[in-house]
Amino acid sequence: MHTQAAVMGPPVFLHVYLKAVCAGFPSPADDYLDAPIDLSRALIQNAPATFVMTVAGDSAIDVGIFDGSLITVDRSLVARDGDAVVVDVNGERSIKIIRIIGGRKTLTFGNRRYPDYDPGPDPEIDVFGVITNSVRRFRR
Repeated sequence: MHTQAAVMGPPVFLHVYLKAVCAGFPSPADDYLDAPIDLSRALIQNAPATFVMTVAGDSAIDVGIFDGSLITVDRSLVARDGDAVVVDVNGERSIKIIRIIGGRKTLTFGNRRYPDYDPGPDPEIDVFGVITNSVRRFRR
């Protein structure tokens, strides 16, 4: 994964439609615009603690994180059950899902086709940060 610190520059405002776009059966479209938003401020709550990373691989596709996606990772958040996190296990950085079972934290893959995750005996585990957003590019 490529890591880059989040830098908040001047706002770049984009137009937002008032009505959500339907992802199921079509409905009449409303062409009314809401106030523009700045995506950097909408996606990043704590800029000094947030990093942007590029994802490589498919181990988190079941949670909407795909190969080539850009993710924002907030190091100031405490991981909760079900959170997707960037974690260092025995010096190797990857994306995992935190599960808390009986007060004990475990890690799983976010892809049901993968086997159960086994970090090995006495693993060194360090949660780098909680993934707060994923941006997937469809066309270059």
